Amino acid sequence: MSSELLDALTLLEKEKGISRDVIIEAIEAALVSAYRRNFNQAQNVRIDLNLGNGTMRVFARKEVVDEVFDPRLEISVEDAQKINPNYQVEDVVEMEVTPKDFGRIAAQTAKQVVTQRVREAERGIIYSEFIDREEDIMTGIVQRTDPKFIYVSLGKIEAILPANEQMPNERYQPHDRIKVFITKVEKTTKGPQIFVSRTHPGLLKRLFEIEVPEIYDGTVEIKSVAREAGDRSKISVHSDNEEVDPVGSCVGPKGTRVQAVVNELKGEKIDIVKWSSDPVVFVANALSPSKVLDVIVNEDDKATTVVVPDYQLSLAIGKRGQNARLAAKLTGWKIDIKSETDAREAGIYPRDEKLLNFDNDDYENEDYEKNADFDFQDELLEENE
Repeated sequence: MSSELLDALTLLEKEKGISRDVIIEAIEAALVSAYRRNFNQAQNVRIDLNLGNGTMRVFARKEVVDEVFDPRLEISVEDAQKINPNYQVEDVVEMEVTPKDFGRIAAQTAKQVVTQRVREAERGIIYSEFIDREEDIMTGIVQRTDPKFIYVSLGKIEAILPANEQMPNERYQPHDRIKVFITKVEKTTKGPQIFVSRTHPGLLKRLFEIEVPEIYDGTVEIKSVAREAGDRSKISVHSDNEEVDPVGSCVGPKGTRVQAVVNELKGEKIDIVKWSSDPVVFVANALSPSKVLDVIVNEDDKATTVVVPDYQLSLAIGKRGQNARLAAKLTGWKIDIKSETDAREAGIYPRDEKLLNFDNDDYENEDYEKNADFDFQDELLEENE
């Protein structure tokens, strides 16, 4: 029995990553439970498990007292000193009470308890591993689907992709490999529960960290992300190194870096703009690709009024207001867009008869326009039709 037990402990420690001490503790607890259940005993007992020779011994523990009220838990001073003259009041006496057929009964009863303890230890290890992966990205394999959830294997555990976290332009089939963003790790009675997302803005940020070395090493920083999953997203980037172009770094040679992210998100269009601490410049950049004539800032309401050329109004607003909506999310400022004609009639433009020329030409990059497939003019024509 000892060799089999030692082999089993070694195997569990190696394959499951559960320490031998945890397993031995589970076995001892199981044997105490087996003794009390099968031999109708309620006294305080201790199990001595000797892995060397495979023996199991049961010891009843009794406290030494002047007057005995419960013989199952207490022993008189006189009786204790018959065992050992050195015993005094409040000492604990241990006496072996191992039944003859305890080994067989204990093995049968303890099996289920040991299995449960091992399962709990495994769950604890998995929880500890994945709690540190919250707000991180992992590659999973789609296992099965139902109307509410997609079940994604992350190796040791199956994660849940809820319907509201699935991209509307994607169809998931078993065995598909997808990258997911871990949003939450919970402890439940049935073990760790992991929730993942394909629509979370954090997924877009992590994908750029993977594709752009300058973001990974901290040279370029993603300041904010605004996303309407499956359709269009905007990110703002910044670098403290004046020699580094943060937008160009994210676009990559011939658009390869941004295109890799677009491909992973099944064609979701991505606008990359330069961040600025000046809300006038930042809001103007965020409304790319439209040209901006002026940005009037209301600090108290954290609101801006943006003036654009008449022919650029539809482009600035975007299909169903998407460009303006994403720009507002990206900057954190309310944005009210007015055409040049309306702004002149309202008397808010031009200010001091001076036209402002904003440098929001982040997209005037031949390679980017050629490869990123973001044809804003087509959208404008579709809307006008």
